[in-house]
Amino acid sequence: MNGLEDCVFCKIIAGEIPCDKVYENDRILAFRDIQPQAPVHILILPKRHMESVLDLADLKTGLSANVIEAAAHIVRLERLEASGFRLLTNCGADAGQTVSHLHFHLLGGKQLTAPLA
Repeated sequence: MNGLEDCVFCKIIAGEIPCDKVYENDRILAFRDIQPQAPVHILILPKRHMESVLDLADLKTGLSANVIEAAAHIVRLERLEASGFRLLTNCGADAGQTVSHLHFHLLGGKQLTAPLA
C-alpha cells in the first residue's frame, strides 16, 4: 500500500472509518478528535490528500480560505466566540504531526495553556 491508501484520514473521508462529524462540505471535513486535549477538540481537514500546510500554500485554490470558513462556522456552532479558541496545525514529526494528512486542530472550552503536543 502507498501512503494514501494507509492514510487514516482518507479512510475517514471515504466513510471506511466512522467519525463524530461536526461539519462537512465538498472540500472540507471536520470531526471530533478521539483523544481530545480540550473540552472542544475538532479536527478540520481538506478532503484532498496533502501532507502539510506547505502543500496547501502551493495550491492557490482557495482551500485555505475554506478551512478558515469552516473553523469560523464551527466556532459559532460550539459557542466559542466569547471564551476564545485555538486553531493550529503541526507540520512534521518534530512539530507533533502524527497523521501525514494536513489537518487543523480547533481547541477550546477551557483556559488553554502554552505547551501543546
